[in-house]
Amino acid sequence: MSVERTDEEDRYDDHDDDTPPYWFPGQHLPPDARAMGLNHTVPDGAILDFAGSLDSAKPWHRVTAWVMLAVFGMPVLIYVVRLLFFTF
Repeated sequence: MSVERTDEEDRYDDHDDDTPPYWFPGQHLPPDARAMGLNHTVPDGAILDFAGSLDSAKPWHRVTAWVMLAVFGMPVLIYVVRLLFFTF
């Protein structure tokens, strides 16, 4: 007994069998990061992969992006403030 596929099912199946699905880790890295050898198993690559998977249409993803910006931007801001106030 064989089951035949209809045209309707084929229309939505646009996945190439040679590539991993988009939800696999490491699929959201920019090509430049991959060229440098980053992947989802190293810390910098994992952060890039996570940030690349955020969707700006979802409110919680936008909040997450702002929190990440604050976490990575605050040390730089604190360093610049210390540099300006304590060196002059």
